[in-house]
Amino acid sequence: MEKSIPVSNKNVEITDSFWINKIELVRKEVIPYQWQALNDKIENAESSYSLKNLRLAAEVLSKRKRGEKTPVFPTDKWHYTPENADKNSFLGWVFQDSDPAKWIEAVAYSLQNTPDTELESLADSAIDLICSAQAENGYLDSFYTINNPDKAFTNLRDHHELYCFGHLAEAATAYCNTTGKNKLLNAVCRFADLICDVFGENGKKGYGGHEIAEMALVKLYETTGNERYLNTAKLFIERRGTRPYYFDIERGIKNSNKIDYIYNQAHLPVREQNQAVGHAVRGVYLYSGMADVARLTDNESLFKACETLFDDIANKKMYITGGIGSTKDGEAFTFAYDLPNDLAYAETCASIGLVFFARRMLQADFNSKYADIMERCLYNGILSGMAEDGKSFFYVNPLEVHPTACKYDSRKSHIKPVRQKWFDCACCPPNLARLISDYGEYCFTENESTLFVNLYQSARTSTDKAEIEIHSDYLNSGRVEFKIKAKTPFTLALRIPFWSNHFKFSKENPYIRKGYAYFDINGDETLTAEFNPEIKMIKCNSNVRENIGKVAVMRGPIVYCLEEKDNESNLHLLRLAHNPKFSLDGEFITANGYREREDSNRLYYEYSEAEETLVKLKFLPYYRWANRGENEMSVYIRY
Repeated sequence: MEKSIPVSNKNVEITDSFWINKIELVRKEVIPYQWQALNDKIENAESSYSLKNLRLAAEVLSKRKRGEKTPVFPTDKWHYTPENADKNSFLGWVFQDSDPAKWIEAVAYSLQNTPDTELESLADSAIDLICSAQAENGYLDSFYTINNPDKAFTNLRDHHELYCFGHLAEAATAYCNTTGKNKLLNAVCRFADLICDVFGENGKKGYGGHEIAEMALVKLYETTGNERYLNTAKLFIERRGTRPYYFDIERGIKNSNKIDYIYNQAHLPVREQNQAVGHAVRGVYLYSGMADVARLTDNESLFKACETLFDDIANKKMYITGGIGSTKDGEAFTFAYDLPNDLAYAETCASIGLVFFARRMLQADFNSKYADIMERCLYNGILSGMAEDGKSFFYVNPLEVHPTACKYDSRKSHIKPVRQKWFDCACCPPNLARLISDYGEYCFTENESTLFVNLYQSARTSTDKAEIEIHSDYLNSGRVEFKIKAKTPFTLALRIPFWSNHFKFSKENPYIRKGYAYFDINGDETLTAEFNPEIKMIKCNSNVRENIGKVAVMRGPIVYCLEEKDNESNLHLLRLAHNPKFSLDGEFITANGYREREDSNRLYYEYSEAEETLVKLKFLPYYRWANRGENEMSVYIRY
């Protein structure tokens, strides 16, 4: 392994108009809007119940401390509603605590970008509330605290205590690193200590049904230096998928079929898992934790397993937008090259998790393929999850939408032609907020000798090696300028983007290895890179059956799509001309194409050459679709 660490978001100032607009939108609109949503104050939106549950948990704990007996409620469901649960019990999904945690983490990164005393005070109040819901032994999960504390840690497969802990831990480390305040960190460490006691070397041989505790424990270790946290993360990973299956043990079942546990990536020991399977978000969260542990423990066999899984995703199971998870059944990976456009799940959280996985792989191996995936996801399948006003969101990011089919075809019931104000399962919006606010931390990594530039945008960064000011026209001309004030001799490594067939640097004859160009920097200098963001037609592997005879349009890292607003309805009747004559028209790409004449009278008829009309096609960046009302959309077009 060739290791590096990210340059902290605190040491990166984004000045790029494209990304600063996104970061500021999250700060000014998304974070305040989501606070209202978490408090169930968005009109005509799904209820969250998350803060309500935490307040109720604090009340219940206070009563018990006073010696009062509190009622016990059922713990046999994933989802509790006013229709199926007592009004005084927990409401929502069992993992509802994770949403406020992600919101706090988003606030932490936002404060690194722009100090805001009012927002910080609001986050402090949320932290006070969470800490008030912590039991004396350190346990912190409102579902079991309210409904039945005696059942804690008895259903790891389904009830997500370790998942909620994971998000709390990530929030706590981020908030402490930003503000220096350790109240939430101390609370989370008490919870982590309990988890280490319960699941340590001599404890229960369990692991979470929904992974994230693994990489969260690593973050706690890196923040506190407590090796128990790293060791427990390693135990969770090493135990996963071993026989007898722990999820059988907790149910009193013998000889369960391994197929039953594919959904949780618990069907095989992790080193024997050579295909990405099951719930896509859970998968990439697990693989992220595996990569962390492999890097920190110098475990080559574990890292090789991560490489195999990453390549399986990138080469066989990822949409051109960076979306993963091709079916709504289990929100899951299916099989190689199964990438239907109009049935895609491609959950926003899954693309975010793939960015997590890619960056961790990049920290263990200086290979541009990992940064290429980060870029693909960030510019396409992640940004599409948020409306331009920051007040509505996609859970699912399909590559083809026919609104009528969404309404009448139950197979497509998960597809929404417009973004939603909120979700009762609202994992995606705060996840998106925390990633965009932390964008700066994905731009650069470094080791003792080398600073790696992974993403190209206008920015300033300061490290022990140098102060660097980047002026980027990356999305337009492809030109990027680096003004370097060296503090010591070092090596600068610039990623060569996967989409750039032609590139040049002002400094000649760089050493090129694994998709990075390496330059020796011995003093102050200015260096330029020129990439070529030409418009390209991209075809799929021929095993992607849905896209035979079709292409997608890309320029630089951005995938484009057709919308009904610009091209009329029935997008399936369109095809590109063989000489499309692409041109840029502001944010759009225009091209020559044809529309097949509709035969509205007959269902079947003898084949004859289709009658076509020459039309001007108009492509919009995919991440911008569905901002102009309900209409058809398609990424792929016949060619």
